[in-house]
Amino acid sequence: MLTTLLQALIGGLTMGGIYALIALGFSLTYTTTRTLNFAQGDFVSVGAFVGLAAVGLVASALAIDPADSPWIYVLAALAATLVMGLMGLPLYLAAIRPFAGKPGMSWVMSTIGFGIIMQSAALSIWGPGARMVAAPLGDDVIRVAGAGFRSQELLVLCLAMLLLGAIDIAMHRTSLGRSMRAVALNKDAAALMGIRVTRIMALSFLVSSALAGLSGVLIAPIVSASLFMGVVIALKGFSAAIVGGLTNLRGCMFGGIFIGLAESFTSLWSAQWREIVVFVVVIAVLAVFPNG
Repeated sequence: MLTTLLQALIGGLTMGGIYALIALGFSLTYTTTRTLNFAQGDFVSVGAFVGLAAVGLVASALAIDPADSPWIYVLAALAATLVMGLMGLPLYLAAIRPFAGKPGMSWVMSTIGFGIIMQSAALSIWGPGARMVAAPLGDDVIRVAGAGFRSQELLVLCLAMLLLGAIDIAMHRTSLGRSMRAVALNKDAAALMGIRVTRIMALSFLVSSALAGLSGVLIAPIVSASLFMGVVIALKGFSAAIVGGLTNLRGCMFGGIFIGLAESFTSLWSAQWREIVVFVVVIAVLAVFPNG
């Protein structure tokens, strides 16, 4: 029984770390622009395929087997993070900036439309089929206190926690992080203090998109890569942000872990009820704490 619980705990923390990264992306864009990127799921999916393409290109150019060269996956993660981060800039300029701060919610349709365009372009390149992705450290089962884990689960767990810690430190200990928090609190006051508000807003979308792309690469070996996989992942990340509070970065981290654990422990009882229980819990939390 303890072995099963430990396995569920690690699995929940692993997925929770991914949800927390996505939730942070939603929080960064909302606090700085009061808008949300509803194409976040497409950034996750396309990011996974950008990483796969990078692996294929490097392996082909150097005539090596990716299974024997785990470092290639580091390049894949960097490529997905960089490419998806840069894609966040045209998203901001074309789908957010013209509508931010104006009445209405035109940015909802503009971000959805941007995601559809990006997904359609990706479909024309890679097609609709799912791809099995090998774990960079192999698919052997690692035993911890009797419980079996895939190397990718432990890798994702460690990297996600390190990233969450690094982002928290950056937001509270660096001048750039303080500038982003100042813009979130009061844009006019931040501008008067010499902070370039537009640049900070664009940066928030760059970071948010980069986190989504990296999340796609990290999760692909666990769930298999598909251009449609990001929808559910982004929805749970958004739920995590709502539970933790959209303007509370640490709350978003907690919300991601909470969603991941709720999902994992529910699976011990019934895999079919996993999605139902997760969103019932989200609704129940919001009924008591409407602001997360």
